[in-house]
Amino acid sequence: MNFNSPTPGDFARLVSIPTQPAEAQSAAAPANFDTHGTTVIAVKYKDGVLNVADRRATAGMSIMYDRSEKILPLDDHTLVSISGSFAKAVEIARYLRHSFKYYSRSQLQPMSLEGKLAEMTKALVQNLPMALQGIGTFVPILSAYDTDKDESHIYFFDPMGARFESADYGAAGSGSAPIRGSFDYIARIKGPFAEMDLQTALRECLILLDIAADLDAATGGYSKILPSAMAVTKDGILNLDENQLQEVLTEMQYGGAPQSVNVKTNRVDADVVE
Repeated sequence: MNFNSPTPGDFARLVSIPTQPAEAQSAAAPANFDTHGTTVIAVKYKDGVLNVADRRATAGMSIMYDRSEKILPLDDHTLVSISGSFAKAVEIARYLRHSFKYYSRSQLQPMSLEGKLAEMTKALVQNLPMALQGIGTFVPILSAYDTDKDESHIYFFDPMGARFESADYGAAGSGSAPIRGSFDYIARIKGPFAEMDLQTALRECLILLDIAADLDAATGGYSKILPSAMAVTKDGILNLDENQLQEVLTEMQYGGAPQSVNVKTNRVDADVVE
């Protein structure tokens, strides 16, 4: 069949003409060098929101980096956990951090929670042309403590900027789908995350991250590299002590999940975090 010279009046053959030969399409397809962050988890607990993330960043089937930081403070009461395009996510996180700080210094008051959410939506919308090209797509989870209402919130977004609030927990990245049902199981068997203390919520999140690493090749485990863990509370951003976290993870690796954990926290100044 000669598609280059269709019979006059044969509309079916006309519309079936390939616009570009398959060989040319394959040659024109760009290589995927976009580095992606994988699994991030956010759960509410009694005093705020706990964020836990693996440290692996991948590009296609390659592990590009195994010590990436996916939980980034934006100010003293806001955290963003990033999955998807790592470079674009870090760029937008830096923009938001400077935007929040500029507002607080110029207006002599911190930006409202609604204002922060609007800034995140605007950044995602501005990134939409890159996302439509198949590069630069990232899916953030924003955790915030609203000091005006004295309550914590978890928001997740789609690449077009649509905003959704989660009642109890959220997850994003390639390892989030395999553990989706595990959140409901824990909530039904052990009670809502929002009623747990920090240490109990941390134990459950580490178990969830371990399950994600078993079921998703792009999610890093904790046998070599510690996961990241931060919490946002009324008093600010808390970072969990890495040495004690290592002890808990070692116990989990060789003896199963401990009945209780006791990991110390230290407050993080969001202004000095790079």
